[in-house]
Amino acid sequence: MSVLIVGSLGLDTIKTPQGRCIDILGGSVSYASISASYFGPVRMVAVAGSDFPGKYIGLFRSRGIDVRGLVLEKGKTFRWEGEYGWDFGDPRTIATHLNVFAAFDPLLPADYRDSRCVFLANIDPVIQEKVLSQIKRPKLVLCDTMNYWIDRKRTELLRLIKKVDIFLLNESEARQLSGQNSVYAAAKSIMKAGAKSLIIKKGEHGAMLFRGRKVFCVPAYLLESIYDPTGAGDTFAGGFIGYLAASPKIDDAAMRRAVVYGNIMATFTVEAFSVNRLAAINRKDIERRYREFRKLVTF
Repeated sequence: MSVLIVGSLGLDTIKTPQGRCIDILGGSVSYASISASYFGPVRMVAVAGSDFPGKYIGLFRSRGIDVRGLVLEKGKTFRWEGEYGWDFGDPRTIATHLNVFAAFDPLLPADYRDSRCVFLANIDPVIQEKVLSQIKRPKLVLCDTMNYWIDRKRTELLRLIKKVDIFLLNESEARQLSGQNSVYAAAKSIMKAGAKSLIIKKGEHGAMLFRGRKVFCVPAYLLESIYDPTGAGDTFAGGFIGYLAASPKIDDAAMRRAVVYGNIMATFTVEAFSVNRLAAINRKDIERRYREFRKLVTF
């Protein structure tokens, strides 16, 4: 099944202890789409400006990503500039320029509306809900968010999570949304608010999947070097839903494997700036790292 991915597309300027890069490919839809493309076909929905480099569109096409949902508007592409310290925690935002992304209000191509698997990447929950209303009969909907929307669009966000299958957020966002200090208590609170299933990303500490009363935890894969953690969460989401879209059935076992694959995909992203490492791997690299991870967690 094709995966429909809707999110931001941008050009980032990023500084980490490993160096600085200017106007490199960024945005949630970039990382998620490339990650999901290793498991099956992807449909991308995003907006960029007339200054968006054609080489990046060529990169998407080379991965078999359907870019008919990518609209190029007159004006400048969304830009974000940030800086990471040695702990590679939350970056310090230096500048954000929404540009053409400020008016993003996607209308899906007619044949995109039959998409069975959908990832609503981190954008305004009102727009996420409008996109979802255009899908005829989705089989699986994954939705991401961030602290900005929890602060400013809480009511809309809580309405949306009741309409999706899996809600995705990081550890601090789970605490913020629920008002609970314990991650476990936060997850229970969000599930009680209407989330059918929940994934809490824990960065360098892995991820947690909550389904009903079942909980599945995975640690992070051990890496020797980290260059840029930007987009790791979106890469996780793309790998997660990409794997499930290719699975014969979506059950508890498949969901757990999908969490591991999402975890593995994110490790490639952090090994270089932008999508440079992620776009250079192959399926053998993924499966090799998956086998190594299984050895890591077996006891």
